[in-house]
Amino acid sequence: MGSGSIRRAGGALFRGVLSASRAKAGTFTDVPTTFRASTAPTDPTAPAAPTASAASAAPGSAGRAARNGFPLRTAAALAASGLLASPLLAGTAHADPKAPAPPAKMSQIGGDRLGTPGVQVAPGPGAPKLPGPDTLTARSWIVSDAESGKVLAAKNPHWRLAPASTLKMLFADTVLPKFPKKQKHTVRSADLAGMGVGSSLVGIKENLSYTVHDLWLGVFLRSGNDAVHTLSAMNGGTKATVTQMQQHAKDLNAHDTHVVTPDGYDAPGQVSSAYDLSLFARSGLQNPDFREYCSTASAQFPGDKDKDGKRATFGIQNTNRLLSGDYDMKPYPGIAGVKNGSTTNAGSTFTGFAHRGDRKLLVTVMNPEKKEHNEAYREAAQLFDWGFAAADKVEPVGRLVGPRSEDDGMGAVGAKGKGKGAHESTQAALNGAGSGGGAWTALGITSGVLALLAVVAFAVHRRRPLGDLLRGRGPRK
Repeated sequence: MGSGSIRRAGGALFRGVLSASRAKAGTFTDVPTTFRASTAPTDPTAPAAPTASAASAAPGSAGRAARNGFPLRTAAALAASGLLASPLLAGTAHADPKAPAPPAKMSQIGGDRLGTPGVQVAPGPGAPKLPGPDTLTARSWIVSDAESGKVLAAKNPHWRLAPASTLKMLFADTVLPKFPKKQKHTVRSADLAGMGVGSSLVGIKENLSYTVHDLWLGVFLRSGNDAVHTLSAMNGGTKATVTQMQQHAKDLNAHDTHVVTPDGYDAPGQVSSAYDLSLFARSGLQNPDFREYCSTASAQFPGDKDKDGKRATFGIQNTNRLLSGDYDMKPYPGIAGVKNGSTTNAGSTFTGFAHRGDRKLLVTVMNPEKKEHNEAYREAAQLFDWGFAAADKVEPVGRLVGPRSEDDGMGAVGAKGKGKGAHESTQAALNGAGSGGGAWTALGITSGVLALLAVVAFAVHRRRPLGDLLRGRGPRK
């Protein structure tokens, strides 16, 4: 399907998720990797990335730095990502007094209150209290109902910030429908050109072939920029892919987003928002392949050929810590994806989808001021907890809009059934769809702190009306 094609927003139905064993410490955004020299310009204001020799000379230095209380960026400079698996940072981190303030005026797509700086919430009788600013330190966050699109609470959701690898959700929603899973591609050196220094890699090798399915596992589980660039090459190149992503963001009414790189690597002018990232997740979750990849805990990935010409494989695990867990964090009950990220400019970013009972929520967190280990996930988990408890006890402060094909972004009723009227029709279809979802049965992987998790049920095929339910298959282990 072409990049301009739009699926109806909302209504991907899930129940539960599986977990995965702990991943090793990572570099740049999300995962451990070797380093590549960049052949494209990078942000001149960003700190220099570590060299390959530095990374290999001190394989455990980032973890030791984190244990000794170094900031996350220092740990990253020592060749490991504190976001993922470095030991818990010592002491209490304090908000930076020089942290930038949100714009006084932001986009009002989805409702006037969403363009107002600060926390927006409308509690009713019996509503639980939101965690305070000492607990929720992210510069921007949003909690929304994944089906209805109602925004339960938000803080600066239209603040345009660096997105890091959460932008890969838009990349997947744009490119994933174009290639069949079993299609194979032999990687050329040109396919891997242009990746930023220190990019997170899944380990793709030149002159070896990979299926499209392999490549998407590399994108979602390991946040592999090498997989993103390979798929971009198949899609006509990086420039063409960026253009298509930008158009797709516009089609989804995601007007806070400006795409410069397809992988989310820091680049001047590359921004998105918690609101837009939630739109990307909500749209992508309607694709069963997207749902499979973002909820897969672990998988085998093709490696080198042995002397007999046979391909070896190696295990990869999802770097989403609410899905896979960590030594200091159990998987979040009911989590089903979707994407995490971390860069120098973006800090930590995360969009998650979780299910509890009949409630399905999306949470996006961008750049916590507190720089403790796994902080973005901790704050997301607290927002999930609050959202599940508060969903029926708060008035919405806005909504996630549908795509341009059915919604003007401001809630106005259009002459052809767009806007508010189409949104209400969409919700009616979702309300009538709740009883027939197929089930994903998934066993969690036991490793250290990881435990058995349960079942995932989801619905809504990408090209079918929202009320149609699709029987799916379980996440891969």
